[in-house]
Amino acid sequence: MIQLKPELPKIAVCRVFEKTNTQSTELNFFDLATACFAGANFSLRDDWIMREQRLKQHQVLQSLRDMDFLACVTLVATYTRRQQVLKTLLKQTNALPQKLPAVACGRAEVLDLSVDEYRNLAERVTIGYEAAARFLHGQKVLAAEELPYQIQLVALAAILTVTGYPTEQARTKLAQWFWCGSCTALYTSWHEVRASKDMVEVPDWLITDHAVPSTILEASFTPSRLLAVQRRHGAIFKSVNALLRREGAIDFATGETLADVQGFRAAIDSHHVFPVAYCKDQGILATQYNCLVNRTPLSQLSNQRIGSKAPSQYLQALVNQGIPKARLDAILRSHCIEPETLWNDDFEAFLTARTAALFELVTKAMGREPSGNWVEIHPRSNRVVVGTSAKRQQRDSA
Repeated sequence: MIQLKPELPKIAVCRVFEKTNTQSTELNFFDLATACFAGANFSLRDDWIMREQRLKQHQVLQSLRDMDFLACVTLVATYTRRQQVLKTLLKQTNALPQKLPAVACGRAEVLDLSVDEYRNLAERVTIGYEAAARFLHGQKVLAAEELPYQIQLVALAAILTVTGYPTEQARTKLAQWFWCGSCTALYTSWHEVRASKDMVEVPDWLITDHAVPSTILEASFTPSRLLAVQRRHGAIFKSVNALLRREGAIDFATGETLADVQGFRAAIDSHHVFPVAYCKDQGILATQYNCLVNRTPLSQLSNQRIGSKAPSQYLQALVNQGIPKARLDAILRSHCIEPETLWNDDFEAFLTARTAALFELVTKAMGREPSGNWVEIHPRSNRVVVGTSAKRQQRDSA
């Protein structure tokens, strides 16, 4: 028997419970919060099951977990406490204190959440998640597997819980924040800290246009990252694919936008523009033909039409099947592909031109001014040189 004193904090009680657990099953903070809430005669799990059924009607929320929802409620609860203290202090002294209550969604903060806070906020957070699904649909992040980061969805839902669905101007700013966080992988490490900072900074920026959030200020992206990405499921990879969909990328074979193809549950996957078999025959490095720049989202039908043929051959086959060349060139440009590089089977020119085009696509989404830079890639080393047009003219004349 283990006797616990009533004045012990919940986190200590939970630690004892974990240490004595013999089931070899990890207890997450949702399980621990469920046990804590049961003492107040409230079934957290039954409440979540009801909300889960409602929220998972949205495709983009299909992978939402009970812990994510509880973390979001905690973010909003700690933000609300902070705002209440701030409001009181401003009324009393008209001066800010040295330290305000922390906004966070870690384990300790979740276990400090009261039943009353959960009851008061759960419905608002549910509406916040629905607003997040609507916002993501506008950004053409349409399914759960296309989300760059689950924790950024937690922050997004929490932000929209306190601000409501944004106006067009605020929505543009929110999109800038979203793409700065996802395209530059800022949510990869210390993600709970990042979510907490954004919860403090983003609502104030959206509502009052005060200080720009640190996620935007710290976001940095270079063309070399596009060449470095080899994984098909990372945040940067998902972000670029979503941005192509948002900008109206058209499927090669069907002639429909990728978003329309997905709307009818047809599979869209990432496929090589220069096929692997062709690249191997040409002695092209695997790090180059497998990089993000040589991949683009397409339907299974398009992939079948591409096969292992040289780009000029599969493009001509599409023309022979009835797609006018001018239309096909426009489709390629919708994927940030310069058509002539494919018609000429010029992999190096393709890699250089598309790296520059995708770089502009990402930086534009991040709210940066178009750079007008040129990009030069050294094929054997994958080294990327970026410079202004003026510097290129100086170099060429020299």
